[in-house]
Amino acid sequence: MNLDFFEIYDDQLPDILNEFLGYLFTVKAKSPNTIYGYKTDLKLFLKYMKKFKCKLSEDLEGIDIRDIDESFIKNIRLGDLYSFINYITLKRDNSSYARARKTASIKSFFNYLETKVKIIKENPARELESPKISKRHPIYLTLDQSRKLLNIVDGRNKERDYAIIVLFLNCGLRLSELVSIDINKIKGDTLTVIGKGNKERTVYLNNACINAINEYIRVRPKDGAQDALFLSERKTRINKRTVEILVNKYIKMAGLYEEKYTPHKLRHTAATLMYKYGNVDIRALQQILGHESVSTTQIYTHLDDEKLRMAVKSNPLADE
Repeated sequence: MNLDFFEIYDDQLPDILNEFLGYLFTVKAKSPNTIYGYKTDLKLFLKYMKKFKCKLSEDLEGIDIRDIDESFIKNIRLGDLYSFINYITLKRDNSSYARARKTASIKSFFNYLETKVKIIKENPARELESPKISKRHPIYLTLDQSRKLLNIVDGRNKERDYAIIVLFLNCGLRLSELVSIDINKIKGDTLTVIGKGNKERTVYLNNACINAINEYIRVRPKDGAQDALFLSERKTRINKRTVEILVNKYIKMAGLYEEKYTPHKLRHTAATLMYKYGNVDIRALQQILGHESVSTTQIYTHLDDEKLRMAVKSNPLADE
């Protein structure tokens, strides 16, 4: 997915926000998904700021923010930022992850205003603390459940669908990475994908992946989109929603629907299986998954809990 100026520019947003989004795209080379996230977060933030600072009575969604200018921005204080965090916590029931993401968007925006375009001298977001994120274990399929899911794939597009699920379960791809795969990016047992932040990384394919891809290419429509590996019924590049629907369909067929498994949960499954059965260390897993920070990858270390329990029980003094 490529963006140009007209796709980034939104005439319902103030110029100051449009310029920031353009900076993220042209200078920081952020991905379309990342830019959309910033846009959504900051649009809500500025609507709240206008309602809060101007004491407006209308609903937040109906507030026009196109007139927000430098003067308005300069009057925003740290207390106003915490008021917004309180609002999304109490009124919108945002999780700690959602609040942390919005906090990061705000801090990035004000940092840009202070250090890049120098609109503000005092940065109210500098002291804004990010909410503490509660530790949670990833939801994943067991090895038996993964095999059951693979064995259930059938139907008119079974070769395509099987290859998609094989790649999710073996490589831990993100949904956006899977739909953007180009045929010419597959070289032998390697696949080049563009991950978060438009960062390129190499994914290594095992025999299951290579065989599934070859079986699909054998029946893939020759008159479809030339570059895209996975095609839709209309012979265009498959989109994320279609993949979500087909994964959900097979999850239900396999009798696993109650756990609400999604393509992202299949990514968790791949990481879990590699960590649990492949003796992959946390740093290697970080590279495989394309995580910028190893702290993100550490959610999988909960798998060591049973090993730790057994280590304590094996102490020679355990039965004294």
